[in-house]
Amino acid sequence: MNKVWFVTGASSGIGAGVAKAALEAGHRVVATGRNLEKVRAAVGGESERLALVPLDVTSEEQAEKAIDAAVEKFRRIDVLVNNAGYSLLGNLESLTTEQIERQFETNFYGVLYVMRAALPVMRRQRSGRIFNVSSMAGVIGYATASAYAATKFAVEGLSLSVAQEVQQFGIKVTVVEPGFIRTDLLAPQSVVFGDLPVEGYGSPAAVKAQWQTYHHKQSGDPAKLGKAVVQLAAMESPPKQFFAGSDAVNAITADLQARLSEAQAHKGLSVTTDGNF
Repeated sequence: MNKVWFVTGASSGIGAGVAKAALEAGHRVVATGRNLEKVRAAVGGESERLALVPLDVTSEEQAEKAIDAAVEKFRRIDVLVNNAGYSLLGNLESLTTEQIERQFETNFYGVLYVMRAALPVMRRQRSGRIFNVSSMAGVIGYATASAYAATKFAVEGLSLSVAQEVQQFGIKVTVVEPGFIRTDLLAPQSVVFGDLPVEGYGSPAAVKAQWQTYHHKQSGDPAKLGKAVVQLAAMESPPKQFFAGSDAVNAITADLQARLSEAQAHKGLSVTTDGNF
């Protein structure tokens, strides 16, 4: 069945991969980004099945206008993919409060604004699929990615909770948790590094050099992830959390098993906190 997709951060990486996969599957797509020239270069020019809409996800007003433009163009929104984001890397003490706040503005509030703008449309339709792109780091944490991971943990909590609120309307929410995907997330325009030197830690330059060794050498393929998301959107019962990539499957599975073992090990102490009535 032909569906209308709304994709944020469609100028590169996972967003472009999803948008192109949806188009190839015969769907209609609203591809958004701050720079429409980059979006056009990534997914193609406007057509009967493709609309390009400007969107800076840090603006709640722009999020509402972009959703309105999508509905005006295609009359509905069946699938929302919240992908826009960037990475802030460095030991926590090397980051400024302003840097961390900006990270949340894009990676968390951007998801919140777009999802909240789209939900009334999906409620009226009594149907919809929402895919919020998190990260392996948003499940297990990652040294020198604490602020980035914190935004993704927040997206996880938001997504899993809202999923319970909106299932009564036929709306299903999936958190996509990629491992290392070959995107521009570590490109100069997509990453910010903490630069405050702190005694006892490796230098900010060393942290930066370590992360840059991964740039465009990640094992995950954004095009293949895009196709996987299209498959997930067609499922009657999609997963609440989708691990993307063998590295994500292995790392998250190991972390969940370790958590379960730890919970069992301390169960005796945990239950002592129950109150007596």
